[in-house]
Amino acid sequence: MLPLVCALLFWFGAADAAHRHGVELYNQHKYNEAIAALEQSSKAEAPDSAEYRESMLMIGQSYFMLSQAPKAIPWLEKAPSTNERNYMLGYARLQAGDEAGSVRAFAELFGVNPESAAAHLLTGQMLIKKEFTERAVDEVNRALAIDPKIPQAHFLLAEMAIFRGRLDEGIGELRKELAVDPNYYMAWYRLGDAYARQEHWDLAIPNLQRAIWLNQNFSGPFILLGKCYFKTGDYSNAEKFLRSALALDPRNYSATYLLGRTLFAMGRTEEAKTMMERSRTLQQ
Repeated sequence: MLPLVCALLFWFGAADAAHRHGVELYNQHKYNEAIAALEQSSKAEAPDSAEYRESMLMIGQSYFMLSQAPKAIPWLEKAPSTNERNYMLGYARLQAGDEAGSVRAFAELFGVNPESAAAHLLTGQMLIKKEFTERAVDEVNRALAIDPKIPQAHFLLAEMAIFRGRLDEGIGELRKELAVDPNYYMAWYRLGDAYARQEHWDLAIPNLQRAIWLNQNFSGPFILLGKCYFKTGDYSNAEKFLRSALALDPRNYSATYLLGRTLFAMGRTEEAKTMMERSRTLQQ
């Protein structure tokens, strides 16, 4: 009996050392080596122990960091439910072709019902961040199929359409979003932005004004209004809105450059030169 006890003590001591070594390797970003050490240590760790849970999470994280996300899945599934684990599991399942599993993981990440419109909308948002655009569109449309009036779904569809240069489609989606939630300042801003890209300045201006009336702490619509007024030759209003933008965001290159051009157009050459020089320093 004594030799067996000694062997067990030796085995568990070695496993503990392997676990600590695996954690050190992980913290040093030596992910392949960390996987090998932690897989070995996990064989002797009790499934309900803190060490085992840490091993499962770090092995999964290591595969994720090595861009081998599908290999992370079985390990992450054994790790405790945390934000970090659910975030990785959502993307890993997606890359493995398990779209329903991806939705469940992101739903768990945000604490919503995986069968809800919110779960699909949140999944779409997460997919946009990783540029899975087509899949994101599918998820947002699934959200709308469950709840046609869910806020921000049409806004996300508009963002993706505008990103791909489909401005008329984006404008249509923004109109639908504003029919659901006219209080959403970002939708008014992006509507003004879309019209400005089409150089429909007269249509852009009132929508950008609406964005400002709803939120005066965001520089974006101030900058675009400055551009619209500059393009229409209303330099006084252009200066006013660009200075307001710089009061919110003093180091904004676009606002500084546009204000320089506006001052040149107004014949205030010395001020304009100062502003243009400042814009050059902001580019560096």
